[in-house]
Formats: sequence, structure tokens, C-alpha cells
Amino acid sequence: MQPKDKKTKAKAKKTKPDKKEMKTPEKGSNGGTIAEEMLKRMKEGGVESIYDRYEAQQPQCGFGLVGLCCRHCNMGPCNVDPFGKGPQKGVCGADANTITARHFTRSVAAGAAAHSDHGRSIAQLLVATARGEAPGYKIKDEEKLMMVAEWFDVKTDGRKVEEIAEEVGEMALAEFGKSYGFQRFTKRAPETRQKLWEKLNITPRAIDREVTESMHRTGMGSDQDYKNLIRQASRTALADGWGGSMVATELQDILFGTPKPIRGKANLGVLKEDEVNILVHGHEPQISEMVALATQDPKLIEAAKAVGAKGINLAGICCTANELLMRHGIPMAGHMKMQEMAIATGSIEAVIVDIQCIMQADVETSKCYHTKLITTCSKARIVGAEHVDITDENALEQAKKIVKTAIDNYPNRDRSRVYIPKDAVKEMVVGFSHETIKYMLGGRFRASYRPLNDNIMNGKIRGVAGVVGCTSPKVLPGHQPYIELVKELIANNILVVETGCAATECGKEGLMIPELQEACGEGLREVCETVGIPPILHAGACVDNSRILIACSEMVEEGGLGNDISELPLAGVCYEWMHEKALCIGQYFVASGVFTVFGINSPVQGAPDVQKWLTEGIEEELGGMWAFEPDIKKVARLVIDHIEKKRDALGINVLAERKLFDMEDRRKLDIKV
Repeated sequence: MQPKDKKTKAKAKKTKPDKKEMKTPEKGSNGGTIAEEMLKRMKEGGVESIYDRYEAQQPQCGFGLVGLCCRHCNMGPCNVDPFGKGPQKGVCGADANTITARHFTRSVAAGAAAHSDHGRSIAQLLVATARGEAPGYKIKDEEKLMMVAEWFDVKTDGRKVEEIAEEVGEMALAEFGKSYGFQRFTKRAPETRQKLWEKLNITPRAIDREVTESMHRTGMGSDQDYKNLIRQASRTALADGWGGSMVATELQDILFGTPKPIRGKANLGVLKEDEVNILVHGHEPQISEMVALATQDPKLIEAAKAVGAKGINLAGICCTANELLMRHGIPMAGHMKMQEMAIATGSIEAVIVDIQCIMQADVETSKCYHTKLITTCSKARIVGAEHVDITDENALEQAKKIVKTAIDNYPNRDRSRVYIPKDAVKEMVVGFSHETIKYMLGGRFRASYRPLNDNIMNGKIRGVAGVVGCTSPKVLPGHQPYIELVKELIANNILVVETGCAATECGKEGLMIPELQEACGEGLREVCETVGIPPILHAGACVDNSRILIACSEMVEEGGLGNDISELPLAGVCYEWMHEKALCIGQYFVASGVFTVFGINSPVQGAPDVQKWLTEGIEEELGGMWAFEPDIKKVARLVIDHIEKKRDALGINVLAERKLFDMEDRRKLDIKV
């Protein structure tokens, strides 16, 4: 139900992007953006899109938008009127603060469950691979395996790689359900941060325990102190960021290789008119890795030629696209919002999906063309889609069958309906893991973050911004806030690191190439030219935000920029947040000490006390805090101002007088041996 108060409607309008303020950098052949062009074709062809369904939902429930609709027991649903004219408590007496804090904590728990279950699957695959039970998979980064083994206290001397990998996998699985202790990877955080977590009693325990406890606390009649609920949200989020997601990232590197800089291509133009086009979409790379391997099978390539195609063309959507691009150079067709647009090119023989961010509407969109939608995971089936169950043991065999299905579907393509935007291909450079950044800064034997820290201290780089996360239909076609944001940041000498769909959006617009140094401020440009990196670094999929956490810890350890992550001149942004995973990511960055800005709307807007706690009070506890800001220009300003504030606190905005020490000065130095 939508509140009828005029103020609520006015607020809803303010959350929509201002057409006058947005830019449309990439033009299609009809003068609009590629997205607008594809959506126009879909509408003309009677094909429904994500924007059509979003429009049909208007006006959306005002209570729900600001977090004031409680459905946690069957006495409700209960609404709290944010304007004081209607009920101020639910049937049980829960007020706005309790209701919104419960929603927030549950969303964080759901996000942690999604990313961490991904990590569990990778740990299980590592064990199966080590035992020789997963044909097609192998250990590709033994050096990374040895590093992770050290964190898990797994002995490596005199042991076979497979033995070490199996024990590492078992130890990783134990992190999900162990009865005692805390997440092992939290020891990678600065010691100051670890002590703060311990003091606040939010050091994450077993991942599953934190998710379960969050669900328990937010049920009817349990935790009703909004600050206490938010602390549990922090502990649950940390169990993901420094637990499940970090497990996923590190073990994926072991199995599939740690990403290194590689050139690739992005946008709908990567699709081929004369080849069998297969899209992989989702988040778990173990399936897409086998599909990629299957497309290289000489027999399947010959089968494709036998039906009239020149070959097999594999491309990715969403985070699977990021995974394949940064490890193999396989092109990405687009981010989450573009899955229907890709199908609407009429050139896709099969869309192979696994988990997360897959729209049920893809079934109907596929029926408008010849495309086959194929689900592969038992935990993510869709009514109307074809299902091929893929497990660790049969992945390569099943992947080959699916590729053959796509090949057999090629003759069914209606060429009169094929439309691939000709000018929709952009070059990009990806694969900047934290190991790669260290190597590029210091070389093989002196890899370190020293050059980065030094250039932040001398002011050539003002700070670092992590721009991550989702894309949402609440941002209208042709409006690209991520593009505007990152251009403003690099122009102000702020180095940008990106993951997820935000990275895809910028990559497909040509913003992840070294040539973009021309758009940088003078200091950042000098550093990027010297090191040979773009000013916007692609760090991976959404689960790979753990790479940013590790990089932050490395910066603290390197010295010169404070003793904790909260002292670093850095900030995080997720403007078009959509999935519950985004809230979890945001909270584990805040709990790690990072100022974090989300756009579009606040999920706790209806409870002023909770909103104030997240955006002001929580900084006193954690050193990090939230900001919710729908105006992208103001988002950029918030980030820039915060970074300068941190620089002031560190004293690096003041030019210190250079002093030459004489012998008397040296005798006064307190040197610890």
C-alpha cells in the first residue's frame, strides 16, 4: 500500500535521476545510448523489458521503500506512518527503529548467505579437485595455495600439492560451521582493527552461525534494540567480507589462476552474426570455466561449422563475465540490466545460468526468439527453463552437452530479427588483483604498496575510491551515474578500484584503458603513466571486494598512512545498489572502517534514529559510516571531501619543513631494535 501523503510522493520523485544532470557518453546509431536503442527495438517488437516491469510497479509501496513495513510474523503486516498521522507501532509494539533495523540486519544476513554459499561451493570444489573427483579442474596457482595454507595452519613441507589442497579445502569448509573460534582471515586485518572488533564483540565466528543468529534476532520477540541489531549486522557482514567472500576469492585464484592484467572487449557488439553465440550468466565460475573449456573442443567447433557457423563465440553477463574476462580474455556482453537486451539481439543460441541476479523474465524474453535458457544449479532453478544439473564430478561432460545443444539451435536463428549494435564494442584492461598491484608497484622481489603510499603522502594521488556493486532499473535508460562519478574522481587525482556490475558499466564505456590517463588530474596521471596502469582498476566480480579489504590492510601495514583502515584516505561507493549482497558489502566495509556511500535511496529512511546512527553515530564505534545520497554530483563531493578530511587528520596536507639531522639530533632518536 502506498501512503497518500504528498510529502511521501515528493520524496519518491527525488530519488529518480535528474535527466538534466546525467550524461550519455556512448551513442548508438540512432543518436541514443546502446541501452535506449535496444529497449526501443524490444518495445517495437513487443518484447517486455526490466524497465516495463519497473514502470508497471509504480507507485511502489512507500512504507516498504523507507523500511517501515514489517512482515516478520503473522500478526502483520504492520506499517508505521513516517509522518505521525497513522500507527507508530506494530501489533507487538515494535517501533520504526526496531522494524527498520530488523530489515537491515536480515538483508545483510541474506547477502552474506549468498556470497558465502558461493565460497562454500568453491571450497567443496577444491576438495573434489584435490581428490581427483572433478574431471577438467586442476590447481593453477600453487603459490597462492601455499599462502592460503599458511593462514589455515596447514603444513606444506614435504607434502604433495594435492594433499595440501585437500586440507586447505577442508579447513575452508570448517569456517562455515565450526563450533568455536573466529574467522581465520580476520587476522589479515590490521591489529588495531582486530582489537576494535574484539572490544565491540563483533569478531565474526562461524559464517553459518552469524547468518542463523541474525535470523533469530530479527524474529518476533527477540532483539529489539536497534544499535544491538546493527552490531549483529556488522558481525554477519564481516563473516562474509573477511570470511565467505574472501574464501571464494582466494580459492578461485588457486583453482582458476590469480588474475593478471589482460586486454578484453565489452558490450553487446562482442556477439557474432556468423557464429554460435553462447552467454554465461551468474556468479560461480566453476561452471563457466567448464563451458569455456568445452567451447574449445575441436569436435564441437567442427559441429558448429557443420551447421553453417564459423565457430563458437562465448561471452559473459554480470559477474560471471568479470570472472571469465579477467582470467581468459573472454568478452563480456554487459551487466545485470543488459541480460534481456543481449537476448533481444536475436543472436543468442543459449544462455547458461548458475546463481544470483538472473531474472525470471528471461524465460519469456527467450521465447520471443529462438534462445534456450538453461539453468545448471539445483539451488537456482526457473520454471519454464531447461535444466541440466551440473556437479563438480560431471561439469565438463555436461558443459559439452549444453554447448552441443546451443550448436544444434543455431539453424533455428531468425536472421531477419538479428540486430547487434555495430558500434557497441569497447576495449578494456582488467585483472588487477591485489597481488598484481603489488607486483606492478615493486616488481617480483620488492613487491609492496610503498610506491602507492608514498604517492598518497606526497599528494600526487589524493586517495583511493572503491566503486562497486549493482545496476538498477531505478536509474533510467541512458543515465550512467557510475560514468559521471569515476570521471569526476580521477579528475581530482583519486585512484578508482572497481568490481561487479559497476566495473562492467565503466568497462563497456571504454573507461578501463591506460589511454584514459588523459582525463586524470596531473598527479594521478603521472603515477599511472609511470606504473603503466589505467586510473580505474578492474578488480573482479562482486565477491572479489575482499581483494580491496586485503589491499587496504596492506596499505596500513606498509606504514605512513595511520594504524588502521579507518585512517586511510579512501571511501567506497555503490550507487545503483539492488541486491541484498550490496548491503552486506556496504556493512562489512563500514565495519572495517570505511566511509561508504550508497545512492538511489536509504533502506532505513523511515527511522530517523537508525538513519542517524548509521550515518553519524556508528563512526564513533567503527571508524566507518554510511551516507545515502541520490544526487551523483553530491556523491562525488562527499567522497572527495572525506578523502581530504582523512589527509588533514594524517597531516599529509601540510608541507613539512625539510630538516637535516646532525649528530646531536640522531642521538635523540628513539630506535627500537
